[in-house]
Amino acid sequence: MPRNPDIPDAFDVYTVVVLRRPADAPEFSDEELDALQARHLAYRAELVRRGVVVANGPFDEQSDPSYRGLSIFACDPAEAARLSDGDPSVMAGRLAYDVMEWWVRAGSLAFPLTDRPVGDRRSMPDD
Repeated sequence: MPRNPDIPDAFDVYTVVVLRRPADAPEFSDEELDALQARHLAYRAELVRRGVVVANGPFDEQSDPSYRGLSIFACDPAEAARLSDGDPSVMAGRLAYDVMEWWVRAGSLAFPLTDRPVGDRRSMPDD
């Protein structure tokens, strides 16, 4: 059977972490939230400085307000989960996360602010 022409020959596979607010997130005072947000942003900035996160930012006007932001990691899903566990907002229960691999057509995305490879080049297995 010929290969489906709608399936690219190659994909770049990225590790993506989606941050979300859990339904049972603890309540914090405004001062506590400000301090926690500052630690969260500093932690994420450090991951960017280390080259582990190559793109990240908050969501706005999303259909589900529990979704808070997204990061693209330059590591495998297990390492991205380990690093996400260290986020102060995750440790405080204010945020939770989902880790997944995101397959996009090879060459579709570029990360000009990093000097290291991001993602893995793969082909769809033949069935």
